[in-house]
Amino acid sequence: MSKGHDHKKLKRKAYEAALESLELELVAMARWAKASGARIVVLFEGRDTAGKGGAIKAVGGQLNPRQCRTVALSAPSEREQGQWYFQRYVEHLPTAGEIVLFDRSWYNRAGVERVMGYATESQVEAFLHQVPKFEKMLVEDGILLFKYWLGCDQEKQEERLHERLEDPLKRWKLSPVDLAAREKYEAYTQARDAMLKATHTKQAPWTLVDFNDQRLGRLTLIRDLLDRLPETHVEPPALDMPPLDAPPSHEEYTVLPPLKPFPCG
Repeated sequence: MSKGHDHKKLKRKAYEAALESLELELVAMARWAKASGARIVVLFEGRDTAGKGGAIKAVGGQLNPRQCRTVALSAPSEREQGQWYFQRYVEHLPTAGEIVLFDRSWYNRAGVERVMGYATESQVEAFLHQVPKFEKMLVEDGILLFKYWLGCDQEKQEERLHERLEDPLKRWKLSPVDLAAREKYEAYTQARDAMLKATHTKQAPWTLVDFNDQRLGRLTLIRDLLDRLPETHVEPPALDMPPLDAPPSHEEYTVLPPLKPFPCG
């Protein structure tokens, strides 16, 4: 990573204020996608612990989950291993008006599968040869495809891995593969560079984002995504809520009593 991240970490209050403004634009984006029938695909790739999950939540957190879906596939089953490599990803692509956020994607083959030996070199080379053609087909069919690589320094990665190890609420994020990958930071760098060289194309370019400061990284990514979309202004439908004819009713429980309030203090 470049040394341009030697700044003070963005404070939470400033981050939340900036994010709130961007969330309004994201909601407008979703309204435009529904009205226009646009299909939006965003790929989130990057270093372990870079912050893909948090970035995805920042993008989709205020959107209708029926319209904006997150796809985070587990390891392929035995049956899926016998399929065309892209097949299990294709079924998750959006229909008209939908937004799909991939928490890792088909680029697993060029990253973790290559570095950890889950794919042969011939499989990787075939993938790198095929993926520009695959993505060209998606784009030519009208899909708006955005590919983001989230980066962080090894020192920051170690800090976050230890945080996950020590925090029982984050322990689930830590896998044996993550621990095995600790010694392969440079190998991942080489795999990433080879991937970028082969798949950074005019129709589907990569965008690299510094996530040493995750809050700043999320804001940077969202701003870039919004700026690269067409004009998305669509007036929301007019809704009218006249006063109720009768006074509001109180909630009543006749079959089972409600739970007692949680004891605080």
